[in-house]
Amino acid sequence: MRIVIAGGHGQIALRLERLLAARGDEVAGIVRKAEQADDLREAGAEPVVLDLESASVDEVAERLRGADAAVFAAGAGPGSGVARKDTVDKAAAVLFADAAVKAGVRRFVIVSSMGADPRHQGDEIFDVYLRAKGEADAYVRGLDALDWTILRPGQLTDDAGTGLVRLEARTGRGPIPRDDVAAVLAELVDTPATAGLTLELISGSTPVPVAVRSVAGN
Repeated sequence: MRIVIAGGHGQIALRLERLLAARGDEVAGIVRKAEQADDLREAGAEPVVLDLESASVDEVAERLRGADAAVFAAGAGPGSGVARKDTVDKAAAVLFADAAVKAGVRRFVIVSSMGADPRHQGDEIFDVYLRAKGEADAYVRGLDALDWTILRPGQLTDDAGTGLVRLEARTGRGPIPRDDVAAVLAELVDTPATAGLTLELISGSTPVPVAVRSVAGN
């Protein structure tokens, strides 16, 4: 498969790129800065320098053409202000989804956040973030041209992955290593029967491939 990842230099994305490249997939990661390219090459991915906050739908679609799947793993990051929650966490996700439609890429996986809700109330930065992620998720759900899956991890940690997770429509809150999020994403990309599902993810007792197969087709 050829898979294009938005936010290719993110902590989860770099892990995902390594996994996909190791299993023989062709991976491209979209990054904002040219100096991030070497890290992607080291992970086995082709770097594509493009700023999703200023690019057009046509420009992004050109990078997506010929791909079998697209993964939105970009994020403004914890140090960013309110404005970038809208321009990255919402607008860039919408742009990437529209570009996937234009490029004819049906398989689309978006990394969201537990608690994401377009109706979330509050004006603190985290409130704005959850609202922006929720609005992006709602937009993607409305695109019939995409076979989308929305993944909402719990509290992200840098602990070593265990390969054991709980993946359900509702899991309740809990931690999850970024290693295991990447492993689940790799399985989801390869499991189109999870299309149309919004899934929460925390650490658990089920091996990743089994967890993904158990929700497929539900």
